Amino acid sequence: MPISICRPVFRALPLCLLALILMPVAHAAGMVPQTPVLVVDEGVGEATMNVRNTETRPALLYTTVENIEPHDQSLLVFTPPIARVEAGAVQQVRFILQNAEPLQTERLKRVIFEGINPASGADGARVNLGVRQNLPVILRPAGLPVEREPWKHLSWSATVEGLVVSNSSPYVVRLAKAIVPQPGVQMVDLPRTWILPGERLSVGLPLSSTVRTMAVRIFPATTYGFAVDHFDAPVTH
Repeated sequence: MPISICRPVFRALPLCLLALILMPVAHAAGMVPQTPVLVVDEGVGEATMNVRNTETRPALLYTTVENIEPHDQSLLVFTPPIARVEAGAVQQVRFILQNAEPLQTERLKRVIFEGINPASGADGARVNLGVRQNLPVILRPAGLPVEREPWKHLSWSATVEGLVVSNSSPYVVRLAKAIVPQPGVQMVDLPRTWILPGERLSVGLPLSSTVRTMAVRIFPATTYGFAVDHFDAPVTH
């Protein structure tokens, strides 16, 4: 399992918010994926994820992929959708990119790994559902350079309603939901923990706070979901 060498996130961020960024695969039970994020490079065309059954008995690994973007295409196929995994064994799931047109920007999906354990009961046929592991999937265009700090491409502006953040880059930006308008210490929440390429999100603020806001403190994450130091971005008026 890869180990993050990034520094811890800013202490002002509560641990409950870190859970929105980091996938707790190290201490999870049930079906545990090898990494907290799946990246599929268009230039390669496919990727694999190893999933370990940490239970003491065999279970069925059930894999599904969810679309995040509205009206998204089913660009990703995978095999096997269902597999029996012995106790302590590892099952490899293969993901294949099938796009008719070249990708122009990164795309975001989610993959869910769930363990299903047969359980014999008085009625004779029951199943126990294990812990669901819900991971981000990033589809990366062929030849797109790796950007280790995509959050620096975000632009922030003040409006009469509050703040607007725009992502004009080809990268998916992941960050904690909480942000801190500067000056100040009061946190407000973004609608979610990612911003897609070409997307704009709004955050409501009182008018007095909007007028005073000169910067915004965010708590970003790398592509692989590891939290890094906070980043203060300027706000235009």
